Amino acid sequence: MLRRQSTGKFTLLLFHLGAILTVTAWGASFVSTKVLLDNGLHPAEIYVYRFTLAYLIVLLFNHEKFRSNSLRDEGLFLLIGLCAGSIYFIAENTALQYTLTTNVSLITTTAPILTTLLVGAIYKSERPGRGFLVGSGVAFLGVGFVVFNSSFMIQVNPLGDLLSLLAAFAWAVYSLLLRKLNATYSVMYITRKTFFYGVITAIPFVLIEPEISSPALLLRPAVIGNLVFLGIFASMVGYALWAQTVKALGPVKASNYLYFQPIVTLIIAALALDEHVSWIGYTGCALIIGGVWLSDFLTRRSLAAKS
Repeated sequence: MLRRQSTGKFTLLLFHLGAILTVTAWGASFVSTKVLLDNGLHPAEIYVYRFTLAYLIVLLFNHEKFRSNSLRDEGLFLLIGLCAGSIYFIAENTALQYTLTTNVSLITTTAPILTTLLVGAIYKSERPGRGFLVGSGVAFLGVGFVVFNSSFMIQVNPLGDLLSLLAAFAWAVYSLLLRKLNATYSVMYITRKTFFYGVITAIPFVLIEPEISSPALLLRPAVIGNLVFLGIFASMVGYALWAQTVKALGPVKASNYLYFQPIVTLIIAALALDEHVSWIGYTGCALIIGGVWLSDFLTRRSLAAKS
């Protein structure tokens, strides 16, 4: 009995580790995307390249079944491709053209809160307790400190801020849909479908670009290296791990790990791009870690008191 419990705890620990690795890759992806933008690629092009590469690699390992069990499920996969792919990334990248980067970073990090509210609204048995909300609030405050690491300047721009909120809401819907599809389909199958519909629905955005970047850009070592990282690690491995994490931990607990993403971006930007980290950024990192721990601690204490 003790052996079975220890095995279960070890397996659960692996899922938490998977969430950390995924968020680390996603945090690093902001720096990789910035490098690609500086090399002349457009946001929609970067997205299509990385997801196409990820789709082709997943297809090598998962190609036995192309059609889902029903038209309804196929529609859900289309929604997942839209929410976790084209809508999220294109809304986020377009928002950067209309509002401050700090606004976009802060608003899109509301995804864990929106996920919690959506799950609580649909599944009454999983409504978040006070402890979870307190911890999430502390973590979100920490995100604000990290985002405003170099400046407290903020301005409101309705279009850019609404697009950022749309990206956060799209990710929350994706997390909710994952819960439903995970009960029927394998993680790799869901990941493959996500990439497929993500690319298909993003192609129109590439076609309406004023100009397409020269294919010669793809031969640059910096471009090749960052596209490989985004396609394999941030997309293929990241989405597969995330789907498995949501399946094991649930969308609410898994989404809490997204608060760590700004910390990763802050550290990698400081190391790779020589961006300054102030005491505000360090304070934010401490608040995020403390908030996530507090949320888990208060939730477990509340469950123990009820039992």
